[in-house]
Amino acid sequence: MIESQRHSYHLVDPSPWPILVSLGALATTVGGVMYMHSFQGGATLLSLGLIFLLYTMFVWWRDVLRESTLEGHHTKAVQLGPRYGSILFIVSEIGDIWPPKGIGVLDPWKIPLLNTPILSSSGEAVTWAHHAILAGKEKRAVYALVTTVSLALVSTGFQGMEYYQAPSTISDSIYGSTFFLATGFHGFHVIIGTLFLIVCGIRQYLGHLTKKHHIGFEAAAWYWHFVDVVRLFPFVSIMVLCWWS
Repeated sequence: MIESQRHSYHLVDPSPWPILVSLGALATTVGGVMYMHSFQGGATLLSLGLIFLLYTMFVWWRDVLRESTLEGHHTKAVQLGPRYGSILFIVSEIGDIWPPKGIGVLDPWKIPLLNTPILSSSGEAVTWAHHAILAGKEKRAVYALVTTVSLALVSTGFQGMEYYQAPSTISDSIYGSTFFLATGFHGFHVIIGTLFLIVCGIRQYLGHLTKKHHIGFEAAAWYWHFVDVVRLFPFVSIMVLCWWS
C-alpha cells in the first residue's frame, strides 16, 4: 500500500474516534456540572463520561501506534507534524503567574527545596534514556526510563505532602487560588508526563523504539524537560513570597 503512494505523507483513514471523544468530553462536562449541583444522575453521567473518554483515548492512540510501528506510515515527513505539534503545545502552556504576598506560606527550604532537585534529576534520567536509544542500548534505555518514572512518582508524593502541610487552602483569598492553581496545574502536568513516560518505557521494553524511529519518546522527553523548567517558577515564587512576607 505504501509503495503505491507517490508522496511520503499519511492520509488517515476515516475514524469514529474524534466524534466519540467529543461526546465523551461533553458527557463528562455535563455530568460534572450536575454532580457539583447535586442533580440526580450527575455522578453516574460523570463516571460514564470519564470511562467512555478514557476508552476512546486508548483505542485512538492504539490506532496511531499501529499506524506508526506496524504499518510504517510515519515517514520522516509525517514525523515532522507530531514533532512541531509537540513544540507548539509546550510553548502554548507557558504563562505568567505570579502570586501576591499575603497569608501564611510554605517554607521554601523544606519540601519545595527537596522536591526541585528530585524532579530535575528525572530530566537527567530521561536524557540518559534518549542517549541510550540513540546508541541502540535497549536495556539501558529501559533502566533509565524506570529511573525517570520512579523519581517522578516520588516528586508527586512529595507534592501531596506539601499540600497536606500547607498553611492555606485554595479558598484563602487570591493567594490560595493562585498558588494552588499554579502548583496544582504543574502537578497535573507531572502526572500526565509520568503516564507518557510509562507508555514509552513499555514500548521500549517491547522493542518499538529504534534509533531512527522514536518520535513518541522525543515528544515525551521534550514535555518532561518543559515540566522540569516550569517547576522552578513556583519554587522561586514561594521563596520571594516568603522573603517579602
